[in-house]
Amino acid sequence: MFHIGHLNVLKKSKALGDYLIVGVSRDELVESYKKARPIIPFEDRVEIVRHLDFVDQVVPQENLFDSGLMRAYGVNVMTIGDDWRSKSNQNLSALIDSSDIEVVFLPYTQSVSSTSIKEKIAKGWQDDK
Repeated sequence: MFHIGHLNVLKKSKALGDYLIVGVSRDELVESYKKARPIIPFEDRVEIVRHLDFVDQVVPQENLFDSGLMRAYGVNVMTIGDDWRSKSNQNLSALIDSSDIEVVFLPYTQSVSSTSIKEKIAKGWQDDK
């Protein structure tokens, strides 16, 4: 689910360069690491991201941290939320070790996550007004 944390990362990513390409993970990829299908389908997520004013291009993401795809698009800086810093991922480690694509970890928005939103909804969350 797209939330303010995603928006923060994308805005900060755009501030680092002049052309922002966003990889949107296909449903199968999300399911492989989240162990659940995304609530919002791939095509809808692409449309949401594509219509953000500061996003220049959206590409489908078949694999996490696909350096070949990044090189094909001429990416020289890849950004990601710093919550990924503690996760073990072979492709991310290889990308960090490469010399041609810089990996920048951006601050994770502590107050929100897709998981916490889903948990609140499942518990019948009510606004505290």
